[in-house]
Amino acid sequence: MFELSFSFAYIFIFTSCVLGFIYGLYNWSVINDVDTSKPKGDSESQSLTKNKENSYDVMNKTSVLIQKGALTFLQAEYVFLGIFIAVFSIVVLLSDKFRVFTAIAFVSGAITSIISGFIGMYVATRANVRVTFKASLYNKSSAGDSMAEAFKMAFRGGAVMGFCLVSLALAVLTVVIFVYTMALNPKTTSDYTAMFEFIAGYGLGGSTVALFCRVGGGIFTKAADVGADLVGKVIHNLNEDSPDNPATIADNVGDNVGDIAGMGSDLFGSFAESTCAALVVSGTSAELTSGAYFFFPLILSAAGILVCIVTSFFATNFMTVDHKDKIESTLRYQLIISTILLIPVIYFVGHFSLPAHFSFVSGEGADKITFNCSSLNVTYCALCGLVAGLMIGYITDYYTSNANEPCQELAKSCQSGAAINIIQGLALGYKSCIIPIIAIAITIFVSSKLAGMYGIAIAALGMLSNLATSLAIDGYGPISDNAGGLAEMSEFPEEVRMTTDALDAAGNTTAAVGKGFAIGSACLVSLALFGAFVTRTGLTVVNILEPIQFSCLIVGAMIPYAFSALTIKSVGLAADKMIEEIKSQMKRGVNQPEECIKISTEASLQEMILPGVIVIFTPLLLGGLFGPKAVSGYLAGVIVSGVQMAISSSNSGGAWDNAKKFIEAKKLAIKDEDKEKETHKTPQGNHYIKHSDPHKAAVIGDTVGDPLKDTSGPSLNILIKLSAIVSLVFGTFFSEHAIFSV
Repeated sequence: MFELSFSFAYIFIFTSCVLGFIYGLYNWSVINDVDTSKPKGDSESQSLTKNKENSYDVMNKTSVLIQKGALTFLQAEYVFLGIFIAVFSIVVLLSDKFRVFTAIAFVSGAITSIISGFIGMYVATRANVRVTFKASLYNKSSAGDSMAEAFKMAFRGGAVMGFCLVSLALAVLTVVIFVYTMALNPKTTSDYTAMFEFIAGYGLGGSTVALFCRVGGGIFTKAADVGADLVGKVIHNLNEDSPDNPATIADNVGDNVGDIAGMGSDLFGSFAESTCAALVVSGTSAELTSGAYFFFPLILSAAGILVCIVTSFFATNFMTVDHKDKIESTLRYQLIISTILLIPVIYFVGHFSLPAHFSFVSGEGADKITFNCSSLNVTYCALCGLVAGLMIGYITDYYTSNANEPCQELAKSCQSGAAINIIQGLALGYKSCIIPIIAIAITIFVSSKLAGMYGIAIAALGMLSNLATSLAIDGYGPISDNAGGLAEMSEFPEEVRMTTDALDAAGNTTAAVGKGFAIGSACLVSLALFGAFVTRTGLTVVNILEPIQFSCLIVGAMIPYAFSALTIKSVGLAADKMIEEIKSQMKRGVNQPEECIKISTEASLQEMILPGVIVIFTPLLLGGLFGPKAVSGYLAGVIVSGVQMAISSSNSGGAWDNAKKFIEAKKLAIKDEDKEKETHKTPQGNHYIKHSDPHKAAVIGDTVGDPLKDTSGPSLNILIKLSAIVSLVFGTFFSEHAIFSV
């Protein structure tokens, strides 16, 4: 029988990481080889802007402004993060004499998260202009070829981030394990448990950076987006991304620093934390730590990289997106194909990377509990997570895509005004929680029964096993959105904007699907970290009927609401400043996008501090005062409350955005009583147009949903993960140094 060795584990993991990097770099080389200067020969898309500049020249100049704006913001944000990382590392060091290992892992995770976000931003701000360029090569005989090439360019941009990020995250974590194994030379299960608790600092660093990047980037982008929409579309009847709107460039910068850099750091944190949770629990198993079997979570992720490489060829080489109706289906097939390919791969990885039977131990003395399981049980856990992820992706797609009934019904509600649109959108978001929560609940129940808390951690990794593919289709969205902005600002013909709009509409759905994956995996990851925390602190039961645990559960359930209130209010305050600046510039007849970028940057850096401090220091305060029991109740409340809010917020916002795009695509039929109103008519007179009353109602709904789907919603999944990883890392400190014993 095959016995997993350390050498094989290291070789397989690093080989997969290298191949992932190479494939990411290959996609980058394809993107970078595209010359975006004015194409040779005559083309119907070549035009002059109202300033008599060639559209291609304007496109390239605007692209450079977006690149500089994104870099300026990230530099300012990373200075703040550098200071915070240094200060919090000292906090970690002071908590225990051996915490130097945790602090090193924390810094490693934080730096890796920063690099991941930067790679995504760098690639996205250069892929966007290539997508616009490919879309601009439009003529009547080859419109399909233009869309196909533009789609491939956007997808390759997302693939660079997806494969480089996952490969980097896995490679660095493997190096940390190798170094710590050499330095600490663990022998017993208690040695391994302590070592893996130190390594959990890697996940803590990743999620800490992710929280600030998500919140800061989300405030930046939504301040610009809301301000640009309300002044440009509602007041001045300007088009989306109009060059006459000074906030347009800031809005496009925000897509990169929020949806790209923030999202990259977010999903990096999910991967790091789920792996760390599985490692901490595996440290209690004598069988898993008797050899290299504890590498199973990392080998599973490494195999996922290889599967995702194969899957991506279907989008770039085997499927042709020559019509807008094929965009969403092609992206959807990426999830389906990767899931199908991963099923046998997960089975073989589980069979060859785990002992046939093993057990986990928690508690001591009379409270000692032993849980027995098999490699087949663990394989089933991973498959449950994989299938649950696909279900969450499909349900998110159903509720947010304007190709489906819920979003179309939301668009129809705009005929009755903005208030009805908002009411219907909120209801849609709440309803969209039902099936994902049931899928997560079934996964938790089955995984817990089969393999305890280790099973839940593996289920989370199963859900993230096609992470490279999920990131590729998620990154595709903001890149396409930016491409549309460049087409509008460069004043290309309408056919070019129609192509980028079709790409962007699908991108909104894929972004929502990506957030669904992040939220679903966050719930499983947080519960696995919760289990690791309970294991590490010796709590054999969490009794919510105990006064301290129930009291802290109520506090924990409140935190997502307080966090959302702070982040949404921050967007409102920043957007208000942005609106005043836009009005002032338009009144004075000037267009100074750098001032709008400055407003968003300053507001986001100021407003992201308090929400971050609340998330990080609340469990530290409760644990330091009242011990592990208080923290256990707190985590239960945060997880249960946070996951519901995250799903509903993200899906309401995504549906509002796509309902607006449904109307902008002239797909909403005019009601009989509106047919006499010229402002509602297209040239054919049977569908609502931009700047009609229903469109303005849709724009208002979209602006309400902006902070929900891009600031508070996606940040909530980081909140629950970060709360859990902070509790795990400081669990021993809570047990030994709590001021009050309850």
